[in-house]
Amino acid sequence: MQEETARSAIDMFISAFNASDDSYVTALLSQALTSDVVFWGPLGRSEGIAAVERFVLDIRRHPAGTGTMVRCSAVDMPGEWARYQWVFTTPDGGPRLAGTDVVHLRRSLIDQVIVFAGEIEPSAS
Repeated sequence: MQEETARSAIDMFISAFNASDDSYVTALLSQALTSDVVFWGPLGRSEGIAAVERFVLDIRRHPAGTGTMVRCSAVDMPGEWARYQWVFTTPDGGPRLAGTDVVHLRRSLIDQVIVFAGEIEPSAS
């Protein structure tokens, strides 16, 4: 049951990266994150949905074009934290970024996100 709740919140979080328009990003994040979410990203620690939104919008505005973020593993929840792997690919086989996120949930919403991004590589065709 916990893994289903975590998977639902994680998939909603990922959907913000793939929104049809930037104007939908905040609404999608609000369905996945607590308002006081703590985000540990590549540039350090930040707090709140607005901070996560800036990160998501930066990824969406990749110089190679709007890409696609997908969860590429099951959600593993060995305790209070859930983890999953993801991949972000830009259009036309452009750069690919892969990584693992670890999230903590409170009341079925993500209240902490830790992003472990890997190297950018060309996607395999």
